[in-house]
Amino acid sequence: MDLVSESTNRSYEVAASPIGTNTNNNHTIGNSSGSTPSRYENQKRRDWNTFCQYLRNHRPPMSVALCSGAHVLEFLHYLDQFGKTKVHNPTCPFFGLPNPPAPCPCPLRQAWGSLDALIGRLRAAYDENGGRPETNPFGTRAVRIYLRDVRDFQAKARGVSYEKKRKRPKPNIANATVPNSFTATPT
Repeated sequence: MDLVSESTNRSYEVAASPIGTNTNNNHTIGNSSGSTPSRYENQKRRDWNTFCQYLRNHRPPMSVALCSGAHVLEFLHYLDQFGKTKVHNPTCPFFGLPNPPAPCPCPLRQAWGSLDALIGRLRAAYDENGGRPETNPFGTRAVRIYLRDVRDFQAKARGVSYEKKRKRPKPNIANATVPNSFTATPT
């Protein structure tokens, strides 16, 4: 996901934005203690840097403060070219088959779960960098609808449904009868 590694390209600089895009590579995302950042925090930082780099390369270049849900959708479409999940077109003979028997020319795309997790990390990173939750472009209705549509289409294309897992009901301990060997039996 890391399009431009900080170690390989330090030539980019960002205009100051109201939500804290750092130009000196001292990242504000992550934990404030001196401990090593978690895997999630590292991924969130990489995702944030990738999105900021995408905006800098955008024509015309754009700051995060001016970003909208439409720009987030452009970014998600851009990421599709790096996907590794085969998503069958409706005209493909293997459309709806979970395990196709032969290769086909259908495109590779980003998996729905990956996009959903990415948006979650970017929403958190936006808030951590000083953005107001009500202006968070990653939480717009258009982005939520897009993710839902991707989930539904990929489920149909693979023949697998993404249904929420239902929690098992907990056994009711109060009504359960437990044999007690210490109770006296009437004789």
